[in-house]
Amino acid sequence: MTTRTLYLLCSAAPPVFEIAGVVEEAQARGWDVCLGLTPTAAEWLEDSLPGLAALTGHPVRSRYKRPGQPDVWPSADAVLVAPMTMNTVNSWALGITGMWLVGFVAEAIGKGIPLTAMPCVNSAYVQHPQFLLSLETLREAGVRVLYGPDGFEPNAPGEKRPYPWAVALDAVDEPRS
Repeated sequence: MTTRTLYLLCSAAPPVFEIAGVVEEAQARGWDVCLGLTPTAAEWLEDSLPGLAALTGHPVRSRYKRPGQPDVWPSADAVLVAPMTMNTVNSWALGITGMWLVGFVAEAIGKGIPLTAMPCVNSAYVQHPQFLLSLETLREAGVRVLYGPDGFEPNAPGEKRPYPWAVALDAVDEPRS
């Protein structure tokens, strides 16, 4: 069987604390998983980073590499950006690539790498006019955005409920037309 490589790229939202189980589920589905984090997500998971690197078999990335350094990951067959915060949504849509994760996915649009993204924001954030504009921009660029009844639906500020990881993993498993 040919190995498929999934880049699992995560922002600093509470579901990131569940990432080890998500990696294991993706691996059970036949993916070789490379884990990338925003700098804040990497800080949140600092104590878990060695274990996550061992689990994936790849270094966990959160920063740009230096020019001339070799890439430490195999090429991506698919990318899942989840959980995706408001900052990541808007930075990506606007092309603000100060974070490695956003820089990678911005470039991945132009490289034609299949991209799936699922936000994790509360209902107060989605009232900001830029949020829905940014999601539409990403969709128009070819990103599969899992938002609404068939993906992530915002919760009230402070409300805790399960993040739909299975929906996201199912989406990256589906062939894209």
